[in-house]
Amino acid sequence: MTTRGFILGKFLPPHAGHVWLCQTAAQLVDELTILVCSLDREPIVGQLRYEWMQALLPNCRIIWYCEDAPQEPSEHPDFWNIWKKICKDVHPQPVDYVFGSEAYITRLAEELDAKPVIVDPKRSTISVSGTDIRNNPAKHWEFIPSIVRPYYQKRVVLFGSESVGKTTLAQQLAERLGTLYVPEYGRAYTEVDEPEIWTASDFTIIAERHLAMRKATEPIAGPILIEDTDPLLTCVWQEMLTGEAADWIRGVELPDLYLFLQPDIDWVDDGTRYFSKSSDQKKFQALCVKVLEQVGARYVLISGNGSERLKAAELAIKNALNAA
Repeated sequence: MTTRGFILGKFLPPHAGHVWLCQTAAQLVDELTILVCSLDREPIVGQLRYEWMQALLPNCRIIWYCEDAPQEPSEHPDFWNIWKKICKDVHPQPVDYVFGSEAYITRLAEELDAKPVIVDPKRSTISVSGTDIRNNPAKHWEFIPSIVRPYYQKRVVLFGSESVGKTTLAQQLAERLGTLYVPEYGRAYTEVDEPEIWTASDFTIIAERHLAMRKATEPIAGPILIEDTDPLLTCVWQEMLTGEAADWIRGVELPDLYLFLQPDIDWVDDGTRYFSKSSDQKKFQALCVKVLEQVGARYVLISGNGSERLKAAELAIKNALNAA
């Protein structure tokens, strides 16, 4: 005989406690159905929460309900009959157990002719709530599933012409902030596949591969993700090396903040530099300003040497992103 379990929730957002509850329930029944309920006025769209739950619990049956319905018994005199019908419509098969951590599941189970199973009502195992995460995601980062983290993550990109210390500062910031950084893909491309003549397709490849690295890094990084350059700076490189502006510049996904490094440190030829002339360096920097303004990017100028530059960058991040 097949035993069926049922869980109802908003999952706003899904967190480690939700996953733990669902995995516990799944071990106690043959089939577990999870109903994701959402309203249009809620801060995270229901479609996204539904997709997150599908990814987090692939062996469970995930259903999304997005119609307007009363949220508390005080909102409608027929509250329980309304929700009984909703549950019966989405799950016409008999329900054996209703799982949850809150007292309301006792009444819900009664309405569905099922048995209530209250799991860890004091949240002793995983002490977090959706409200906690919405109010301060960085503080509760460990409880945010990897697939959900990019939703709350802030991106900071190191920007500027060559030899202004982007890589060094990216490494320093990642270490200080306890996060990871995405390295510059253009450098790797140049070292392995440097073309005799640069074309627009080279920069499209660089941008695509940088984006792939970023997407792979986001789920395992901290609340702030650092990037050593990005596709917008790749557009600048394309114009500098080919003389033609990138036609995909408007499609670049902008970060939360650019740290625009000023050329007030010594220019160093490390074997992969292109612009030793002062006039070219000034042209590069001016083009950086142009594209940042063109796309309406949020940026802060960063100058100084060594520790001064690091302190300025940390302060800019804190002020701009309210980072602790």
